[in-house]
Amino acid sequence: MIDSAINVTARSEPIDTLLEIRFPARVDRIKLIRPGVDASARMCGLAPTIASDVVLAVDEACQNIIVHGYKGQDGCEIALTLIRHGEGLLVELRDQAPTLDPSKIQHRALHDIKPGKLGSYFMSAIMDRIEYLPAPGGGNLLRMYKQKDGSI
Repeated sequence: MIDSAINVTARSEPIDTLLEIRFPARVDRIKLIRPGVDASARMCGLAPTIASDVVLAVDEACQNIIVHGYKGQDGCEIALTLIRHGEGLLVELRDQAPTLDPSKIQHRALHDIKPGKLGSYFMSAIMDRIEYLPAPGGGNLLRMYKQKDGSI
């Protein structure tokens, strides 16, 4: 689901940056961030199975950036920020790929059994809110939020 802005500054819940990292936009580097995403989700009180799902959503988002945004070109990077926000986790992914048109994001039908094209489906099924924005200074900002109790 794509929602209106997840405004971290306008809400009164406590905000705590848990992890900020930049890494090369290469598929083989995604495995290096998985433990940090899992640990951050658990620090926010998410159950282990939910934390694993959040890892999957972040993994899919990073793969989409690498494959569809950067189109596999070398020398690109992804910036990941994980923020404890109230009773949940806010994930921010920034890239410098060409600006994305969110209306063009489509996943294939689930009954069409073949590999690929389900990343955006998994992301929207797992996370409580997803927002695609143009990043200040160019590129894209993806914000995904997972509430501890799923009550968004």
